[in-house]
Amino acid sequence: MTQRALDSSGGQTPEPGEHPPGNSRTSGNPRQAKIDAGAELDPVHPVDPPPPPHRPEGLTTAEVAERVARGEVNDVPVRSSRSVVEIVRANVFTRFNLIIGVLWVIMLFVAPIQDSLFGFVIVANTGIGIIQEWRAKKTLDSLAVIGEAKPTVRRDGTASEISTSEIVLGDLVELGPGDKVVVDGTVAEADSLEIDESLLTGEADPVIKRAGDQVMSGSFVVAGGGAFTATKVGREAYAAQLAEEASRFTLVHSELRSGISTILKYVTWMMVPTAIGLIISQLVVKDNDFKESVARTVGGIVPMIPEGLVLLTSVAFAIGVVRLGRKQCLVQELPAIEGLARVDVVCLDKTGTLTEGGMDVSEVRPLNGSDEAYVQRVLRAFGSSDPRPNASLQAIIDAYPADGGDSGGTAGAGRADGGDAGSWAVTDAMPFSSARKYSGAAFTESDGTASAWLLGAPDVLLSEGDPALKQIERLNEQGLRVLLLARVPGGALDAPGAAAEAVPTALVVLEQRLRPDAGDTLAYFADQNVATKVISGDNAVSVGAVAGKLGLAGAENTLDARRLPSDPDEMATAMERNAVFGRVTPQQKRDMVAALQSRGHTVAMTGDGVNDVLALKDADIGVSMGSGSEATRAVAQIVLLNNSFATLPSVVAEGRRVIGNITRVATLFLTKTVYSVLLAILVVCTQVEYPFLPRHLTLLSTLTIGVPAFFLALAPNKERAQPNFVRRVMRYAIPSGAIAAASTFVTYLLARHHYSGAGALEAETSAATLTLFLVSMYVLAIIARPYTWWRVALVAAMGLGFLIVLVVPWLQDFFALKLVGTVMPWAAVGIAAAAAVLLEFVWRWVGRRFRA
Repeated sequence: MTQRALDSSGGQTPEPGEHPPGNSRTSGNPRQAKIDAGAELDPVHPVDPPPPPHRPEGLTTAEVAERVARGEVNDVPVRSSRSVVEIVRANVFTRFNLIIGVLWVIMLFVAPIQDSLFGFVIVANTGIGIIQEWRAKKTLDSLAVIGEAKPTVRRDGTASEISTSEIVLGDLVELGPGDKVVVDGTVAEADSLEIDESLLTGEADPVIKRAGDQVMSGSFVVAGGGAFTATKVGREAYAAQLAEEASRFTLVHSELRSGISTILKYVTWMMVPTAIGLIISQLVVKDNDFKESVARTVGGIVPMIPEGLVLLTSVAFAIGVVRLGRKQCLVQELPAIEGLARVDVVCLDKTGTLTEGGMDVSEVRPLNGSDEAYVQRVLRAFGSSDPRPNASLQAIIDAYPADGGDSGGTAGAGRADGGDAGSWAVTDAMPFSSARKYSGAAFTESDGTASAWLLGAPDVLLSEGDPALKQIERLNEQGLRVLLLARVPGGALDAPGAAAEAVPTALVVLEQRLRPDAGDTLAYFADQNVATKVISGDNAVSVGAVAGKLGLAGAENTLDARRLPSDPDEMATAMERNAVFGRVTPQQKRDMVAALQSRGHTVAMTGDGVNDVLALKDADIGVSMGSGSEATRAVAQIVLLNNSFATLPSVVAEGRRVIGNITRVATLFLTKTVYSVLLAILVVCTQVEYPFLPRHLTLLSTLTIGVPAFFLALAPNKERAQPNFVRRVMRYAIPSGAIAAASTFVTYLLARHHYSGAGALEAETSAATLTLFLVSMYVLAIIARPYTWWRVALVAAMGLGFLIVLVVPWLQDFFALKLVGTVMPWAAVGIAAAAAVLLEFVWRWVGRRFRA
């Protein structure tokens, strides 16, 4: 894993007898391997072209312009949302809109305009859906630009960050730890370059890449650095089609949306035969005026369709995106809002989540009689060995800058070396890897002496009985991070057993900066009965001390992941019993997520480093920090652009608002569907006129469902998300709809016996409408609980609206509603009151008997 001297072309000079540079695991160019072996190749897929010659300065400005003119540019549109055309199409062209549209056209020809009001309501609803989703699109697009990866490209000998879409064929793209390979290419420069291709191949082990090896878009760097020449851009790149299809404004894999789809499927099955029976009953069996029969038939079909339910779900999600966008939270997949609300275990990476990215050197403790000034020279030289230092090495660079000046860090004393470490030459380097837990560097010192050093986890580099471990443990218990500087005998990093034989030279003590809002966020999750697991590559005791300072319950229950059982069931048990885990490898993070999921937990994973990518990808919800690596941002469903862990409660709150409120309003909509279907069946069975015209049910739907549902769907809601959406909704909607249908039909039959002569049908309809409105209002009153001042005002306003229609003469005429006499109106009120008592009893009984 060490780096030999680079030749003048930026590649590696092979040793005598060694094969030319290639992938150490033969996955760099398998087709070349087939050619070497004399294997027959698939004629459909041509042999890969030879790698382009390496030009360290990259393309010139003129060459870039030529390639852009030829269309050799990475022009794949990576969208964060649906296009405007797709938004309009998705909201307008639905099967229910088609049904209602046809019925609307019919009603415009055969009935007064007031019987066609339901069509205008659908047009308004569709418009609202389009506007809200367009607003969400604008928010997503603007946030996606902020969080977009900016690869570093070398042109005219100068490295600069550009947009992914500006890369052209032949560009020299630089790579460092955490960088994502954005287009296909050939490695031109490699400095201990290790690339993870697991997102493409499923193989978790990183692949060592050398000059001449192929790299595929969608993979990412886990260690080392280098550069590659782009050989395939745009739609020719391996991951381009995946990127194009990954429309982030999507509602797939959502229990809420799949539940609504299931409900709508059942509604369609019920609606079709019922509507056919109603048509036959009203148009064939009854000998009434044709236009009147058509109007009443349509009046029976339209309310069966829960047309506003899908709209309100989309609107609720869209408004959630806009609200979170204002808090610099990019929701790359909409179900993540819902998913995080269902999470019961949150796995946190300590660094960058509980602590801020930066660290400070607290002190350096020489070991085994080492000279402190010499140790400082080593650390100063070590800082220049890695062009892309991690947070730990950056803290050392800040404390011991290469020029020998004091940057204000601690340990500034004892710098009598005068900065002569600047004359040390780096001869070999081994970048930090999460798997091995240390990095390395070899130098030719100013006096010509060769030396090699390792810097990393003390409990990995030291043997179990080493006396230094006791003082390290005491430091860890204070929440301090400790690195061991150890000298490799013989001065060669690639010597067999170099790590095992390394001689401890000094301890570097780092102080971590706690996020000021992390404690409150942990307390929020504890309040919501969401278990928090801190999973880190650092020492378990140190991580536990940090978690304890932030008030994490169970922080004292720490476990070194090297002692974690490999059996998934035993691992799941250990995960449930402990709260803090240290020395966790990237593969173990993935296994830990899978173990928790095997116990039925819904798991969220947060992180910002390449060691978190595999776990983020496999978790139910992946959350990345905006300052995290390109790879983590690419696989996460939620990106916190402000790097604030404290934003997560807002996401949870939005998800709970959406789930809880849609469950409420779905019960309203489906109660209407149930009573509409049952009323139609009762009419068909008894061979009577359908009691309502479309205008009556449009009025009732607006006052008891449409307007209140809009407010209820967007209201604050902190109820914990519950599973089994369909069961939870239908267990209340079916009995409520049945009671409403039965009480309304009883009133209608009584009115048919009470009224006679001209205008009897209108009087019967008015009495039935009064009963149905009162029962529907009581269902609304139940769903609006627990009451707040605005919920009470909402229900009261809807009741007042209906009262105004009953008392204002021109509204009576417009809606054909006029109560005749006093006997039937009061009978209608009495039947509705009895139905309300029955509703109250049934809702309480269902809540106890059929728990979701």
